[in-house]
Amino acid sequence: MHADLAARLIDPATLDRLTTLADLDPALVVDDFTDPRAVEALRETEVIVSSWGCPPLDEDVLARAPALRAVIHAAGSVKHHITDACWRRGIQVTSAAWANALPVAEYTVAVILLANKELLRIREDYRARRGAYDWQAAYPHAGNYRRTVGVVGASRIGRRVLELLRPHDLRLLLHDPYVDPREARDLGARPVELDELCAASDVVSVHAPELPATRHLLDRRRLALMRDGATLVNTSRGSLLDQDALVAEVTTGRLNAVLDVTVPEVLPSDSPLYDLPNVLITPHIAGSLGGELHRMAGAAADELARYTAGLPFAHPVLAEEIDRSA
Repeated sequence: MHADLAARLIDPATLDRLTTLADLDPALVVDDFTDPRAVEALRETEVIVSSWGCPPLDEDVLARAPALRAVIHAAGSVKHHITDACWRRGIQVTSAAWANALPVAEYTVAVILLANKELLRIREDYRARRGAYDWQAAYPHAGNYRRTVGVVGASRIGRRVLELLRPHDLRLLLHDPYVDPREARDLGARPVELDELCAASDVVSVHAPELPATRHLLDRRRLALMRDGATLVNTSRGSLLDQDALVAEVTTGRLNAVLDVTVPEVLPSDSPLYDLPNVLITPHIAGSLGGELHRMAGAAADELARYTAGLPFAHPVLAEEIDRSA
C-alpha cells in the first residue's frame, strides 16, 4: 500500500490490535516488492496485509516469499494484485470488500432518494428565483412515493442498496443474469431484463462488476430507453457506461446523472459534466472515506485474529468467483 494510506487507514486501537495478533512492523509499508526492505521481509512473511496500491503478487514475488500463506486485503477488489500464481500456490485470500460496500450503498441510497425529489433541478430553480414560488405546481411528480428504482447487478453493494431501499414506498426492479427470479424476489425486487429496467425506472443505479462483457452495458440505445427526467446513478466503474452517449443525453436536459466514477477517472477540466445543472459528479468517494477507512482496517484485524486462531476467514475470496466479482 502507499505509505501515507497506512496512517489514514489504521486507527491507533486497530494498530495496537494488529501488532498484538502478529509480529507486524507498522513502519514497514511498501508499494514496491523490489524495495530492499520488502525483499528482506518477504523471506519470513506468512501474512501480507494489503490495501490500495499493492503491486501484483506474481511468480517472482512469491518465489521470494516461501512462507507466505495468506493475504488480508484491507480494501475492496483484489484483482489488481492477486494473480493466478497466488491461486496455484494455494494462498488464502480475504478482502474487506463487504466493509467498503457499506458506504457505497449508503451514498447510492441517499442520491436515489434525492434524485426522485428532483433536488438538482429544484436547487437550480430556487437559486435563479430567490423568492417564494408554487413548488407543488412546478414539480407535481417529485418525490419517492411509488417511484420505480432499477438496480443493475446484485453485487454486495447492489444487495445492500436493495435492503436499504425496501422500507421506502418504492417499486424495485433488478437485472442480474446470475440471480434467479426467486432470489430476486427474496431481495425485494422484481427481476427484469435490462431493457425493461431502463425503460421502466425513474432511477437506474449501476452495481455490476467491471468485466469485458459489461463494458458499455449502458450504451446509447439503452440510455435512449430511459424515461424523460430519469436519473442514472453510477457508483460502479466508468467503463460500464457509454459516457459520450450520456453526455449527449444530459446536455439536452432529458436525463439526469449522478456519477461517482468516470472515464477517465479524473475528467479533463473542460468536460461539460462539471457544469451541467442536472449532473452531480463526485471524485470516486462513495466508498470508504475519512473515518470510514477504519472499518476496513478493523475488518482486516478480525480476519487476522481468525487466521492466528486457526479459523477459516469469514470473508474469503475464492478463485472460482473472481471472474464475476468487481
